Amino acid sequence: MPVGYRPSFLDPGAAVSDILVETSDHVATVTINRPERKNSFTAGMFDVLGDTLRAAARDPDVRCIVLTGAGDTFSAGLDLVEAAGQMDRLDRIAFTFEADRSPAIVLQELDVPVIAAINGAAAGYAVGMAIHADIRVMARSSQLVPATKRNLLPESGDTWLLPRLVGWEQAARFYFLGEDMTGEQALAAGVVSEIADDSDSTKERAAQIAAQIAAMPPQAVQAAKRLMRAGRTDEYSEHVYRALLQLLPMFRTKDFAEAVAAFFEKRDPNFTGE
Repeated sequence: MPVGYRPSFLDPGAAVSDILVETSDHVATVTINRPERKNSFTAGMFDVLGDTLRAAARDPDVRCIVLTGAGDTFSAGLDLVEAAGQMDRLDRIAFTFEADRSPAIVLQELDVPVIAAINGAAAGYAVGMAIHADIRVMARSSQLVPATKRNLLPESGDTWLLPRLVGWEQAARFYFLGEDMTGEQALAAGVVSEIADDSDSTKERAAQIAAQIAAMPPQAVQAAKRLMRAGRTDEYSEHVYRALLQLLPMFRTKDFAEAVAAFFEKRDPNFTGE
């Protein structure tokens, strides 16, 4: 998919250039692209992002997705200036909301791994988008900013996930006290697994991790993600049986044969996803 790619069914209310997609070497990089507004979201951009993420994951050539922001900001969340002038439209969202286009819900449902390159501040809705990624790299100087500071709520689902990541008390301090979380604090709390020096190095490190994932057998990686997701609600014995059922067909795949051959031939495997 070239830069600026957008499937034809996406919401025409947001410009193609607001969400950019570039695919190379099995990695789709999705960039929130409104740097003049700190990559904040217009009302139309949410569905555009959700549809773009889904379309990227459906591309058989894509094995990993990197989500980031243009410039040195991840995203300021909802564009409050635009929202203040469109209250009638906001009032209708409860009746027009489509769950399968919500970026937060899409991120929870994708089998393709997602890396968040949190290259700068992430506020409000953007916090949820960032932490719903599978792997998160954050710029040292960036911050996660709670929506509650603006008398808003994080409808991107981070109130569901953050307490599970950091514990109830850390999440309570974030939302109740309005305490921004720095890169160092996010690393210490386990919200991110790595921090980088600045915006560019954050994106570079995310690209390196994505390349490593893309070199793995995609069927196994995506099956592992499905199992991890199912493990949130499975009973243990149920989960073991689920894993067995997903394992057995893999013995007949070309990628399994390639992995065995590469092992005995002492070379790097070349996985095709077959």
